[in-house]
Amino acid sequence: MSRAELDKSPGEVAAMFDDVAPRYDRTNSVLSMGLDRRWRKVVADTVALQRDETALDLAAGTGTSSAAIAARGGHVIACDFSLGMLRQGRRRRLQTAFVAGDALRLPFADGSFDAVTISFGLRNLSDLGAGLVEMLRVTKPGGRLVVCEFSHPTAAPFRAVYMNYLMRALPAIATKVSSNPDAYVYLAESIRAWPGQTALAHRITAAGWEHVKYRNLTGGIVAVHKAVRRL
Repeated sequence: MSRAELDKSPGEVAAMFDDVAPRYDRTNSVLSMGLDRRWRKVVADTVALQRDETALDLAAGTGTSSAAIAARGGHVIACDFSLGMLRQGRRRRLQTAFVAGDALRLPFADGSFDAVTISFGLRNLSDLGAGLVEMLRVTKPGGRLVVCEFSHPTAAPFRAVYMNYLMRALPAIATKVSSNPDAYVYLAESIRAWPGQTALAHRITAAGWEHVKYRNLTGGIVAVHKAVRRL
């Protein structure tokens, strides 16, 4: 079994996700107390894919988020650099295409997609700025970016309770339900080290995206950022 360190070596991160792939969706549902379903719905509603549009879902894992987006209509390509995750996703026989790819060097032409989205994967990139620029490159002018990522609870008392759960309870629960509990120690550490909502919005803007907005979910445990590529 493996876990990644906070330097986010691509090889380490991919191997870690290969390890957790068999129980990944079940573990996420348990650790989020079922809130992951609501978060996926908000992402799908925000992407709002139309029937004549194509979306790229990055860090798509087993395709759970891709399926929710595709249910609104249109075509979705699920892309991930963990081959273990992609194998699990293909077994589900979803109405999406699964493609292996690195978010820092996407195997797609400029301006290929009406929308690019990434849920709980931006945090794992070894170079956040380069990843956001690469997403901009493959988005059509006028197209949109939707990022769903763990963030900072906005109320101090709730933040204290959440951090206690994150650093203590979450790894303990993971030992019961995950195929690689150590991976969830990395999960907790990477969430704690991640920038807050406003700081991430500034990073998205700095990468060239416009009209950056965000919405807090579950008191700020998660934030959904939306941005647009200039026409």
